Formats: sequence, C-alpha cells, structure tokens
Amino acid sequence: MRLKNIRIVLVSPAYGGNVGGVCRAMANMGLSDLALAEPRELDMGEARMMACHAAPMLARMQRFSTLGEAVADCSMVIGTTARTGLYRQHARTPREWAPQAIAAAQSNRVALVFGTEQDGLSNADVAHCTQMISIPSHADYESLNLSQAVLICAYELYLASGEVTPRAEKSPEAPAALRERMLAMWETALLKIGFMTDEKAEHMMLGLGRIFGRGSLTVDDVRILMGIARQTDWAVDAARSLAEGAPAPVAPAEVES
Repeated sequence: MRLKNIRIVLVSPAYGGNVGGVCRAMANMGLSDLALAEPRELDMGEARMMACHAAPMLARMQRFSTLGEAVADCSMVIGTTARTGLYRQHARTPREWAPQAIAAAQSNRVALVFGTEQDGLSNADVAHCTQMISIPSHADYESLNLSQAVLICAYELYLASGEVTPRAEKSPEAPAALRERMLAMWETALLKIGFMTDEKAEHMMLGLGRIFGRGSLTVDDVRILMGIARQTDWAVDAARSLAEGAPAPVAPAEVES
C-alpha cells in the first residue's frame, strides 16, 4: 500500500522517450502513480517504445495544468534538485529521505517531483515542495537523465518499503560437525603436499579455520571444499604409486556424502 501512495510528478518533460523511461523505472520498483504537471506535447510513440512492458502506465498517467494541482492531495512533496541555493541547501540524498517518505505513505499520498530536462525545478516549483532531494554524482559530470534520476529515487523507496524479499540460499548453512570434517580433510591433504609440517599444522589450521570463518559456508560450499581436499589427497597417493610402480588408488567419488 505504501508504494501505491507514492506519486512521481514530472514537470513539463520535453521528450516522450524520457517519460517512457520513467514508466519503466517506476514499474521496476513497484510504483504506479505517474503525473505530468504543465504538460507539453510529447511523442507518445517514442514514449511507448521506451516504456516497453510498462506502456500501460502511460494510459493511466494523469495530467495537471499546474504543479500545485498535481500535488494538492499529497501531504509530503519532495522536490529533486542538482542546484544549490538558499531554498535548496537543506536537500538530502534519496537514501536519507526514503524511510520518512515510506512512513508518510503509510496513510497519506507522497509526491516526488522532477523538473524539466534542461533546467530542473524553478524556485516557483520548489515553493510547492516540503523537502528536497539531491542525488550525489561525480563532479566531472553531475547531470542525470530524467529516467535515471527517477530510478535512483524509486530504488531507494523500494528498499525502504520492506517489500524486498532476499533470495534464499538453496543449500542450508553448514553445521559445525561438517565444517570440522572438512578442515580435517584439508589438514591431511596439506600435510601430504608438503604445504606444512606436523609441527606447524595446528597453527596453520587455526589460520585456515579463521579464513573459512569470515563468511557463511553452506553445505554445498563445504562439500566442494571437501572434494578439493579429497582429490588433492588422491593425486598425491596416485603420484607416489606411479613412482613406485604400484597400482594407482581408486579415484574418489565426486560428491561427499
């Protein structure tokens, strides 16, 4: 519901392609309320082409004669600016404003206002805004395309909305017993290849355990690491058998049970 209460308002956009790009950016981030204030004539064919599968949003797009009318039912109006000045110095980043915007959208409509491609929001436009956003960008080229600016703001709103569901890891976290089996196999393999001596083994294995402990390891991860150790162990034995003229040991199974 909170994302449904977010309205993107474009003030006098000059290019249909930019409006179409905004539709696509909004659809990517779960937004659906698009409004034009002080609209010009636009190439709607270009807009539909750039909107791609978000083209139905163009049909729902509202048009208002003035910015005041476009935000009249909004309790929070956040303007975007790349310029500095007395009325813009309180601008904050999209990431800073997003949580407050989402909280306000719980029960009220919130507007994000974007100015023209050439000049941005005028001071008269800023007068309608209750907050200001400035998107940080590199000093060598600070100008953002309209749809890019909308996408950045919409992305931060989407993250702040809590609707993002992290993708679950298909393999569960490896239990301690399995990790210990893996480390034991690595110790055997590393001793066989001469990476360490018996006297240094305890110290080296503590270091290796610390390395593996810096991130989460799934069961699948551990099985791969066990396979590496097991194959190394076999390769050493096979090389020794070949040197001694003895039969090579049976190759290990690919998957550790």
